[in-house]
Amino acid sequence: MNDLTFEKRFVALDSRKFRDPDITARGEARASVALQRLDTLWINTGTLCNITCVNCYIESSPTNDRLAYVTAVEARAYLDEIAELGLPTAEIGFTGGEPFMNPDMLEMLEVALSRGFRALVLTNAMQPMQRPSVSAGLVRLRQAYGDRLVMRVSLDHYTAELHEQERGAKTFDKTLTGLDWLAENGFSVAIAGRSVWGEPEPVARAGYAALFAERGWPIDADDRAALVIFPEMDARVDVPEITTACWGILGLSPNAMMCATSRMVVKRRGAAAPTVLPCTLLPYDDAFEMGATLAESLAADGGMFSRGAVKLCHPHCAKFCVLGGGSCAPE
Repeated sequence: MNDLTFEKRFVALDSRKFRDPDITARGEARASVALQRLDTLWINTGTLCNITCVNCYIESSPTNDRLAYVTAVEARAYLDEIAELGLPTAEIGFTGGEPFMNPDMLEMLEVALSRGFRALVLTNAMQPMQRPSVSAGLVRLRQAYGDRLVMRVSLDHYTAELHEQERGAKTFDKTLTGLDWLAENGFSVAIAGRSVWGEPEPVARAGYAALFAERGWPIDADDRAALVIFPEMDARVDVPEITTACWGILGLSPNAMMCATSRMVVKRRGAAAPTVLPCTLLPYDDAFEMGATLAESLAADGGMFSRGAVKLCHPHCAKFCVLGGGSCAPE
């Protein structure tokens, strides 16, 4: 029996924090991050998922459709805009929910890949991906575009016990089946793990390495892009607010934050069109909507934005990105 446990004890977030976009609860100037270049455009394909996890930051489930399916037509419009604006975007990321629940997923992938972008898909590699029509389409795309298509599979832990503590019974073997298929068919595969159990990172990487070797997956557990172990997010937990002085104190650059190089497109249930957000972590907060187009997002001003820069006025900004060093894009 693994002696790691899924802890739910926490200190509640101070209600005075993350209220004023410009000033922290202690009266200090809040930090912000300007977009340096749009390297990665994320498309949230919708929040529906085939499983319900214990601590999913986006609360994906078989019934949560708060974010609707983005269509291939809508995705194509953003890729058109990248070209029209001359943006240096190299990668289109697809996240959910489970992206392969979206009926337009294969078409969106082909549109992105055919235009020369890299495509990164965040998937649980379970039944939606394993459907014959989807798997056949993926093989065709891999044969056409090779390693420009990367599948990042959520494998929360290298043991069935702890993976299923988060994702539910009988999920571990189904994910391994999907990963076996991806490896056998020559896909470029990365793994997304979790740090929720407080396991030292070298121990976690060694555990994953043993599993990779046992299954014959060509994944380097010491490569931080091939095996990403994400910091945990919980907006209820107390975290420090990030001030302008923090960059020097922590020895960090705002240019290293995810919102310096990425944006995300979501479509809210009932909305006529998608909207642009700073990153993958803030899908439901209306205050972080930057406009319907990339051009509008570049000039967003007022509230949580200052001439396109993002004010770090959310617990996830502190916990995941600044203090946790997390990013959804490859390093």
